[in-house]
Amino acid sequence: MIKEKWRFIDSGNCSPSFNMALDEALLDWHSEGKIPPVIRFYGWNPATLSIGYFQKAEKEIDFDAVKRHGLGFVRRPTGGRGVLHDQELTYSVIVTEEHPEMPRTVTEAYRVISEGILEGFRNLGLDAYFAIPRTDEEKEGLKNPRSSVCFDAPSWYELVVEGRKVAGSAQTRQKGVILQHGSILLDLDEDKLFDLFKYPSERVKERMRRNFSSKAVAANALRETPVTMEEARKAFKKGFETGLNIELEAYELSQDEQMYVENLAKSKYESSDWNFKR
Repeated sequence: MIKEKWRFIDSGNCSPSFNMALDEALLDWHSEGKIPPVIRFYGWNPATLSIGYFQKAEKEIDFDAVKRHGLGFVRRPTGGRGVLHDQELTYSVIVTEEHPEMPRTVTEAYRVISEGILEGFRNLGLDAYFAIPRTDEEKEGLKNPRSSVCFDAPSWYELVVEGRKVAGSAQTRQKGVILQHGSILLDLDEDKLFDLFKYPSERVKERMRRNFSSKAVAANALRETPVTMEEARKAFKKGFETGLNIELEAYELSQDEQMYVENLAKSKYESSDWNFKR
């Protein structure tokens, strides 16, 4: 049986504004029928704190700490909470809502797309599985998160190993297209992460941090031999092909496409109006 061909873009390390602009541009181009579905891998230069579309930047983020650590900052077009993009492989998936394999509901679409991430972790020899909140308390926690930090609890169908979250994802739907992007943690600097957010007191900060350590983990804390970035790229590319039953074809942006994305990055994702609007 012939597999559906999707585009595969490996952008390498890009600026925070370019990363978000390219995800948006791919969504637009796919909605206009110019390109097939896309899976993209990327990194961040510099390491960056991204916040969800609905977060209140000034209220939740310690920008002195962001500056002190030399981090970039950007607001994502997707929901969710704050993510420190540092020692990770970041992915995005762009596919129409009308795709025959895509469920209508957000949570079920998460499950289908995340099959690719699940297979990627298995390719690394890690026994990952889907988180399914079961108790009323867990479900209520998803609606009303107590923390500004993304990885402090698994959402529906996010990936966990040994009970701890190993990948965090966020999704938006615009113009009939699903954009899901997320972080696959290879290593994690908890000191740096918890330095970036505002807390009512040091006591609350310390309690949140202890709670976080029991709920999130990076891939390299689960393996005897560290996962290299190259190994991760191969594992998750193959994982998406297996999990979504597709074939990925490498693609590089044309000069015109590159220029379009750079202009969008500058006009939108580098602007205070976008990044500090809430």
